[in-house]
Amino acid sequence: MAASAPTAHAAGFPAEGRCGYYVAKKKRFCRMVVAAGKRFCGEHAGAAEEENARKRILCPLDPKHTVYEDQLAKHLKKCNSREKPKPDFFIQDINAGLKDETEIPEQIVPISSLSEEQLEILIKKLKKASEGLNSTLKDQILSHPALHDALNDPKNGDSATKHLKQQASILGNIEKLKLLGPRRCFVEFGAGKGKLSHWVDIALKDAEKVHFILVEKVTTRFKVDGKHRKKNSMFERLQIDIQHLCLNKIPVLSREKLPVVGIGKHLCGVATDLALRCLVETCGASCEERNEEPLAKRIKNDKTDKEINPLAEEGSEKNVPEKWTPVAGIVIALCCHHRCDWRHYVGKEHFRALGLGAQEFHYFQRMSSWATCGMRTASVEASAVPQRRESESDDSEDHHEDGGPRTPAAHAASLPRFLTVEEKKKIGHLCKLLIDQGRIEYLQQKGFHPMLQYYTDPGVSLENVLLTALPTQSSTAEATA
Repeated sequence: MAASAPTAHAAGFPAEGRCGYYVAKKKRFCRMVVAAGKRFCGEHAGAAEEENARKRILCPLDPKHTVYEDQLAKHLKKCNSREKPKPDFFIQDINAGLKDETEIPEQIVPISSLSEEQLEILIKKLKKASEGLNSTLKDQILSHPALHDALNDPKNGDSATKHLKQQASILGNIEKLKLLGPRRCFVEFGAGKGKLSHWVDIALKDAEKVHFILVEKVTTRFKVDGKHRKKNSMFERLQIDIQHLCLNKIPVLSREKLPVVGIGKHLCGVATDLALRCLVETCGASCEERNEEPLAKRIKNDKTDKEINPLAEEGSEKNVPEKWTPVAGIVIALCCHHRCDWRHYVGKEHFRALGLGAQEFHYFQRMSSWATCGMRTASVEASAVPQRRESESDDSEDHHEDGGPRTPAAHAASLPRFLTVEEKKKIGHLCKLLIDQGRIEYLQQKGFHPMLQYYTDPGVSLENVLLTALPTQSSTAEATA
């Protein structure tokens, strides 16, 4: 442990009843509560002379904490990192997509090892595949009154202001799509602290029967969903990988059968594909198999809900979709295309139709980082960079804001010297656009009307593209209204 011996420091002395171990890295004493008659907490007990006879070892389940060697067996039975019983909504790899081993090369040469000729061939393929795509997206930079006070708080730093602007614009887009309202369930993927759901709840005020399901892969500190205790809204946090999440088996959804609105802010790479499949395939297909009555009809028959639910306007039988989907809409801020994965990617058919496959996808997703990284350098090697998924939304969002180095693809050494920085940025944006186009076509095939738009200024976040989608029948009805 990187800490000094427990002596008097400039920080003073430990508070009464607290650990006397001085943590040099944090420049303060440990704040853990100590047992009666002890000077140090369990984690730092080895620093006390009277405890030297007992050895502490790393927990085999989670090396981030230690345990007394003679109490290891007892600890393993109650360790928070032990494998817990799987809930009903956990179904292994339900959203993973089909794994075609024949398409995935055993070993792919890194971009930095490609010759100029090989790279030029790749770029030509990219430009040919991108022909006809609209590279200029529509600006939909909106805001919402719910965040007015927070945005104008003088105590905000630059980082807090950037996050608030993005949350306000996402909320504004949710409202513009008429997805804010009572009797629905908002599922926030990669929820992190849950701030996006927090602002949606504030915007809804006292709307009835509103549920929030916050999906997060890892344990998160400083969660805001615990502060919501309103009787008309309910927050539920699920610690699960989206890859294994079956929405229709979540008790509140199977019981209430509310329309689902999928939301997310900076849902990293592969997590976006997993979330889309979770919403439009897993959830939709399951409800279809049960032959349930269309939601709009059920709400129409409930007189008490006629006036409050925009999905059930009187005399709008023609607006009821023939093939009902339980998903009312999708609003996801995209990011980190270089963390996509061919196996989980939902746009495989789009790539195959263009004569592209797993190998081209691999290079394009790595080159997509050029759009935000430019010529920045990094010191870590490829093998040392961990793959992330949906667990980095709020706790590490600064990682997205400045366009800093994210993967070895951003290394200056790996960038081709025959291209200018501006050319690399354009190529990076083309890669992102091509990957997103596959998602667009996937949603269209599943009966949705998807759109890509800029939801914030590049000065706020370089990852500034928002993916929205409404069921085709619903979007057609809105357009003719």
